[in-house]
Amino acid sequence: MTIDVSKTNAPGLLHLYCGDGKGKTTAAMGLALRALGHGLRVVIVQFAKDGTSGEIGPLRQLGARVFAGSTDGRFVSQLSDAERLALRRRQDELLKEAHDSDADLLVLDEACFAARRDLVDQELLRTVVLERPTGREVVLTGRDPLPWMREAADYVTEMNCVRHPYARGVTSRPGVEY
Repeated sequence: MTIDVSKTNAPGLLHLYCGDGKGKTTAAMGLALRALGHGLRVVIVQFAKDGTSGEIGPLRQLGARVFAGSTDGRFVSQLSDAERLALRRRQDELLKEAHDSDADLLVLDEACFAARRDLVDQELLRTVVLERPTGREVVLTGRDPLPWMREAADYVTEMNCVRHPYARGVTSRPGVEY
């Protein structure tokens, strides 16, 4: 069953999952899964990620469109200036395409990081988020949101790290951290 969100009088709210704790992307992808389960159209943009984390394949199989600005497995800090510029251009293109899509739910994963690191056009990001079509839910994730993101958000959920096994030398594990 597909829901026509435009006929539900749903306002299309802004969700922000932020903070230094684990679970921001996981929460966003859980919401995407829930939306797909209700027949909503889901589009995901992953900034500075390669689109291969464990949840992406099943979300694609269920109908989500996923755009990922690849870093070829390297951290952004390892990219040359030319590579960072190319990444920004690519991510701007993906963001424009996602904005022009018919998404009911638009997840902008690591948008806070991309904005802070100048890996996306700031005005384009603001336009996509603040001038979204009626009824479109938007999710932003990342550690350190810009002030306008926090102010505009209808939901703000902050993940705080109290304890993490990384501090004991346990590295990231497939299926748990990615």
